[in-house]
Amino acid sequence: MTETPPHPGANTRLFTVAFCPNCQFSLEPVSMSSVCPGCGHSVSTSVSVTSNTILFSGPAEEAQAATDKPKATRATEVDELIGQQLGVYDCEGLLGAGAMGRVYLARHRDLQRKCALKILPPSLAASDPGYVARFLNEGQAAAALNHPNIVTIHAIGEERGYYFLEMEFVAGRSLRDLVEDEGPQTPVRATGLALRIAEGLASAHTNGILHRDLKPDNVMLTHQGVPKITDFGLAKRVFVHLESSQPREFVGTPTFMAPELLESQPATPASDVYALGVCYFFLLTGKLPYQGETLNELIQNIRHQPLPSFRSFGMSIPMELAECATMLLAKAADNRPQSGVEAVQLLQAVLGQTEDIESLMQKAFMNHPEIRWNRENQRYRIQLVFSSGRKQIVFVESSQHAAVDRLLKISSICCPAIPVYFEPALRLNSEILHGALAIAEIDEEAFFVMVDNYPLSTVDPEELRRSVLEVAHRADAIEKLLTGLDSN
Repeated sequence: MTETPPHPGANTRLFTVAFCPNCQFSLEPVSMSSVCPGCGHSVSTSVSVTSNTILFSGPAEEAQAATDKPKATRATEVDELIGQQLGVYDCEGLLGAGAMGRVYLARHRDLQRKCALKILPPSLAASDPGYVARFLNEGQAAAALNHPNIVTIHAIGEERGYYFLEMEFVAGRSLRDLVEDEGPQTPVRATGLALRIAEGLASAHTNGILHRDLKPDNVMLTHQGVPKITDFGLAKRVFVHLESSQPREFVGTPTFMAPELLESQPATPASDVYALGVCYFFLLTGKLPYQGETLNELIQNIRHQPLPSFRSFGMSIPMELAECATMLLAKAADNRPQSGVEAVQLLQAVLGQTEDIESLMQKAFMNHPEIRWNRENQRYRIQLVFSSGRKQIVFVESSQHAAVDRLLKISSICCPAIPVYFEPALRLNSEILHGALAIAEIDEEAFFVMVDNYPLSTVDPEELRRSVLEVAHRADAIEKLLTGLDSN
């Protein structure tokens, strides 16, 4: 699982990069008078180069390009692919960018499917053949992984000098975007997300693959809230001058690196678990456990400072969840879960103490007395009355999957599924972004039913309430459009 990293040699061109003290995520090639390409914060000379000289293996011209351009518009030699064809791919737009590659929304013409195409900047490929070899080798290894919490790699190759990975397109946002948009997640949802990420890591570790750069930017969320890990093994290699005169190589993003990695020890599954712990802490608090005004200060804090208490962030976290985060973030690797498999076991045990659907229902509708609900055996029946006077009934129930994969099913009957409604129903279904219009047999009669599913472990009360209202409104609108009636 480990490898000996190369030392920068005669064929490696080095340039200065800066550490951003504001977002603590970015370690990008920027000039001393530039701004952080990740958060837009001004990066001053004293922060970027006085305390530390940070060297990054890569082309000097890309550092200059980064001086004047934000991250999303860097490397014009690759931006020219937008609207163009590359082999069997039509490059339609830019999804994301970084110093080590850019990801495009593309369409595979032969298969007629959308995909995400990760492409190395040609200048980087020319100046660092070692990185190209790692890119291809790690891509081939990751392509063997097939797990619902890992972004699938469909193909790897080279076309006209562009090295690429064809990946599953996840139409959602990153874990970092989730927290920046919504703030800290509820303890139950944060733990559920961490469990799903751990399951993806467990699959990789079982197959002998390390991630090396797990962080919220490298976890995508589908519209249904399912996390998917991306960029296995494609971590940046950064050469840093700290106490010694010889540059030390770090692989990954320092904020998410385990203490042993910062002491030049090899990566292990336990170091991936530490990165999972940082992601979990970030989900719970909206903050990173360790920060620093300089990279050197950050490294020293990670290595020597105790884990901050959740109370210091003004958070009220159940004791069992706080203890779980502490175990994932233990400074000594031997005190952590030793792999994704053990992290799954720990998080599953914690989730076994979380709320059931009844508690979720109570919290979701406690401030909405106009919404009436009751339990019917294993499902919940909710009756809503709209301002127009129309009524709709929604059902909430759990699927019969194993606990970790269990779904919360939200459904509402629209109208009988008779042939005359099939064509307009299909047109309506193609316009629905979330959920789907399905046909279900109820008392031996076919009905159109509006359905939406969510991972039970990640649903919080507010999300449940919004989803119930959304399904109800859609089901009522479909019934009115198709029949003109209000049968509920």
